[in-house]
Amino acid sequence: MKKLTALATILMFSLLLSACSKDDNEAPANPNDENKDDDTSKSWVLEWSDDFNGPALDETVWSRIPAPDNIASAPDWMKNQSTDDRCYEFRDGVLALKGIVNNNNESDSRPTICGGIWTTGKKAFAPGRIVIRARLVNGAQGAWPAMWMMPFKATTSWPACGEIDILERLNHDQFIYQTIHSHYANTLGRTDPPKSKTVSLDPSQWHEYELYIKSKELIFRIDGRTTFEYPKVNNGADNQFPFYTSWDLRLDMQLGGSWVGAVDPAQLPVEMEIDWVKYYQWK
Repeated sequence: MKKLTALATILMFSLLLSACSKDDNEAPANPNDENKDDDTSKSWVLEWSDDFNGPALDETVWSRIPAPDNIASAPDWMKNQSTDDRCYEFRDGVLALKGIVNNNNESDSRPTICGGIWTTGKKAFAPGRIVIRARLVNGAQGAWPAMWMMPFKATTSWPACGEIDILERLNHDQFIYQTIHSHYANTLGRTDPPKSKTVSLDPSQWHEYELYIKSKELIFRIDGRTTFEYPKVNNGADNQFPFYTSWDLRLDMQLGGSWVGAVDPAQLPVEMEIDWVKYYQWK
């Protein structure tokens, strides 16, 4: 009997250790909109994916981001965007988006140009889960790679329409920004809840950048770890949560601007590599 009691004690202690070792930051197995996490009748269903096996973009989904019609009045992120083939490369199932020195000024007088793709006007992503496997191969002064989303059909101007920045990196930083924009956060300057988070990582390594768009919260994750959460508060008063809608997706190398600073051409070329994009819905 004493041996059985001792064995029971050991087993109980082992169970307690196992419970205590669980990662407190581990997200629910099935983050979702209105359903309970223990609803085993539903799961995340892969609705669409692109693995960029090339040799060209799927033009039913993506377009290259063009140069602005008026560079002087364009937002900083767009001033150097180009559809030039030199800014895009498919290699080994990966799409490389590049920022380069423009050594052909006959058709384009800009000294530096960069590549980006978007689903604007082609593919909308309803609330669900987006995962992007990517790496920022190198940094450069003035480089500003980004993965972000804008409303597919905006009914108001920025920032009231909302914006979701899954990733932004400046220069050679060893961290990335995850940020939301809205009338509440930008125009009114409200900081409860905070609109942005920085996450330390080695951006030159492959990571899976993940976003859940839910009815009452945005959840950002990297490699399966929750890094930033933005909840709906006060029932979304003051246009605090314009995010439960359909979005386009933008993946782009950006160069220069008031936030990142001037470009150092000697540090170019710079690249962001995209391995794949996956989109899930809870069904």
